[in-house]
Amino acid sequence: MLFFIALDSLSIHSRIHTGEKPCICKECGKAFARASGLSVHRKIHTGEKPYICKQCGKAFAVASTLGEHRKIHTGEKPNICKECGKAFAWASTFREHRKIHTGEKPHICKECGKAFVRASKLTVHRKIHTGEKPYICKECGKSFAESSTLSIHSRIHTGEKPCICKASGKAFARASGLSVHRKIHTGVKPYICKECGKTFARASGLSVHRKIHTGEKPYICKEC
Repeated sequence: MLFFIALDSLSIHSRIHTGEKPCICKECGKAFARASGLSVHRKIHTGEKPYICKQCGKAFAVASTLGEHRKIHTGEKPNICKECGKAFAWASTFREHRKIHTGEKPHICKECGKAFVRASKLTVHRKIHTGEKPYICKECGKSFAESSTLSIHSRIHTGEKPCICKASGKAFARASGLSVHRKIHTGVKPYICKECGKTFARASGLSVHRKIHTGEKPYICKEC
């Protein structure tokens, strides 16, 4: 049971239970239970960022966000997962990580019912249904649903290959390419043919092999 010194403090606290949100943003209509929450939110519209990091100069609208940001510079990771021992700088990232162990997927797509651990993943997924691809490559005009996918695509034009194999020094534009390549060194062949048991390092290798059993020959010479 909680006790409060002032009646207005109890009144504000009670909104947790009633769901009341009387503090409404005039710009976008978003509602808050506390005036302090609305005050912080307003900075989204004003662009005000009074809290500045002395290390790198990055500015933030909220003091707590600056506090979390500072951990990048200090290397502090106080949030430790009891399940796997992984450490996190930010409590928010830690909370999201916990869902891996609990299996919790609270963010559900209204279109198809697919569930996600993170709200950001649901936001990206929704673009499958809307067809939205706002990230456009300046070099070739190809568009993408995610900024990260555009970033990886741009390496085709720049020639950048940041994913490097420690064993052989071979470089790749994509992490997936490096992951497949590593199997050469480890000998891992996870793709197994159900017909004959032959194993492959790549899914594409198994796909081609299956045609031996199906007799499929989809590529036709136009000359003969």
